[in-house]
Amino acid sequence: MQHEYLSGLQILTGVLARFWPVWIALAIVLGASFAFRKRLGLYGELFGNGVGVVGVTICYFWLFTAIFAGTIAPFDPLGQMLMMKDALPGAIETESGQAYLFGGDRLARDIFSRTIYGSQIVLLIAPAATGFALMVGTTLGLPAGYYGGRIDSILSFLANLVLAFPVILLFYLLVTPGIMETPIPYTMAGVFFLFPIIFFATLFYTRNKHRPGLLAIQLGLTVAIGGWIYAGLVFNADPLGFIQIAPNELNIFVAVVFASSPGVFRIVRGLVMDIKTRDYVAAAQTRGETPWYIMLWEVLPNARGPLIVDACLRIGYTTILLGTLGYFGLGLSPESPDWGTAIKDASRLLRAYVHPALPPVIALMSFVLGLNLLADALREQSLKD
Repeated sequence: MQHEYLSGLQILTGVLARFWPVWIALAIVLGASFAFRKRLGLYGELFGNGVGVVGVTICYFWLFTAIFAGTIAPFDPLGQMLMMKDALPGAIETESGQAYLFGGDRLARDIFSRTIYGSQIVLLIAPAATGFALMVGTTLGLPAGYYGGRIDSILSFLANLVLAFPVILLFYLLVTPGIMETPIPYTMAGVFFLFPIIFFATLFYTRNKHRPGLLAIQLGLTVAIGGWIYAGLVFNADPLGFIQIAPNELNIFVAVVFASSPGVFRIVRGLVMDIKTRDYVAAAQTRGETPWYIMLWEVLPNARGPLIVDACLRIGYTTILLGTLGYFGLGLSPESPDWGTAIKDASRLLRAYVHPALPPVIALMSFVLGLNLLADALREQSLKD
């Protein structure tokens, strides 16, 4: 079947026009950030650095793309129009009169829409899994570095044991379909997802144990919100129906947390071993502060710079890892619009059609580039401080 096609300029203007909510959101957020950068601490200081501005802009672009994906994408990412199979970029779909701006894939799905919706998967799993890994690694790394001795030896041995295992093989074992039929993923999720609750409960208790009224409110909110999220993630039993995660997504989530936590643990442990020798820590010990108060309120705030840099880099590593898993057909469902699966589907016909592979490759590369630039700017700023 013969298609009508848009010109190259029409394709470009059509793509830019589809992103109109992103441009508006970027203008508002970046404009406000520039205007109030002197009041925004470390975040505001990024806007005095060209690398930081580019990194923040790219990250915001993909964040707003994921938020407004339903408005930006012209087609259902799983919808098929048989006449649009392997259509070239700019081909016009006759029923709706809208164009497949980046063409169609081998299953006649709109590549542009699938790339846009793929950002939701990446920006949901990668930052969230990295956040949980930071919680686990920090909660274990603080006592290991502060106390040393037998606690340090045991926790370091367990961390090194995980780090010694080949990462790709580890993920292959954890995300293969057969493992989802066992209680292993849910057991691991049940253990890992307790750490944020324990962390925040300890954080509030050490700070406000002499103010029982405020402490009761904080602990109540921690248990209520933490229990709600825990029930939704681990048991898929969110009473409000907001937290819904498929078993294969939970599997990937748990695998990322399991593989990333030891790296965070080693960074936190090293930072604590250095910072605990500082004078302000000795002053807190002289005041009679408890060890966990010192760890959470004296040591951890002074380790935030390297941890923030590591978090940015780790989100990028996780994004690449998700793409790798999708490329090998592991974890997410075959029809998923995530970027790794899209690259895998496009690679099968790469010699005949190049256009299906380019959008997800460029999307993945640009997002990781933005995170790396942001991490470089944060590292540079932390060295100045």
